[in-house]
Amino acid sequence: MPTPRQIEKQINKLIRYLVETGLADDQNSAFQRSGRGSLVEVTFNKAEHVSVALKDRSYNEIYQHLVRERAYNVKMLDGALMQMMYVFAGGTLQRHRLAFFSAPHLEEFQNNPEIYLNDETYADVIARNVVPFPVRFDYDARDGYYRELVHPKSHLSLGQYENCRIPVTAPMTPFWFIDFILRNFYDTAEERYTDKLSAQGSSFAESIFPTERSIVHIAVPA
Repeated sequence: MPTPRQIEKQINKLIRYLVETGLADDQNSAFQRSGRGSLVEVTFNKAEHVSVALKDRSYNEIYQHLVRERAYNVKMLDGALMQMMYVFAGGTLQRHRLAFFSAPHLEEFQNNPEIYLNDETYADVIARNVVPFPVRFDYDARDGYYRELVHPKSHLSLGQYENCRIPVTAPMTPFWFIDFILRNFYDTAEERYTDKLSAQGSSFAESIFPTERSIVHIAVPA
């Protein structure tokens, strides 16, 4: 199982890759800090502002608040934000939050990548056929926080639907999160950014229940 130090290094290596490929517009490196008891967090500066995404606000308000406070690991060229946060207890992963917020007023990178890579006026591009929404992979193994089928330990949430929790087979490492985002939102027929990602180290153990595996779910590669 990956350690806090390995997760920190992996996040920062991925951030460097996004900067080197020209996909990142702004970034905050990951770092470790100790919490109560044996808790160790892998987080980033201004991470305390991520809680705004859980409040009853419009998507545009949430996005603007996160941008204003620079509450993200990476801000992409098209304005999308990525957040990666992990908490370990006694060396074991207790929970994580991996979130992707597409920009509410810009067009998807896939639709017109040349606008972002070759034209500095991309901020004026207004989406016409794209509905922005957050994508979030959550994991929480604390007693009382998960419930078989209803609230899987590891799950994918789409949009701001309170009860959208699609079971995921295991906690997700930063590598697989970035691979998922690049593959589905940034790779094009001409440029496959995922092909140049460095191979990751170890993965987390599976956390899915048999009942959750029997329904539609997301599989994280071992």
